[in-house]
Amino acid sequence: PKQKIRIKLRSYWVPLIEDSCKQIMDAARTTNAKTMGPVPLPTKKRIYCVLKSPHVHKDARFHFEIRTHQRLIDILYPTAQTIDSLMQLDLPAGVDVEVKL
Repeated sequence: PKQKIRIKLRSYWVPLIEDSCKQIMDAARTTNAKTMGPVPLPTKKRIYCVLKSPHVHKDARFHFEIRTHQRLIDILYPTAQTIDSLMQLDLPAGVDVEVKL
């Protein structure tokens, strides 16, 4: 379809991203727009290696990891009412939203 909105969500916390997906899907469905998703995209895992000791002892290290969870939602044939309802949404601060038309 030529007319579609692609919404990509990123978050470090799964319940937050799932709740945001539910809000977006509900807003789109109330305006009778067809939705596809949420599609779980691969989780990105970044590992940070930090030395435990402030001086020598290179063997002792801490490993920290941060996981970025991603979801993809497509809204097909959106109306002006659909776009307005999506703009009115108040999503949590821990969710990064990327919208492509």
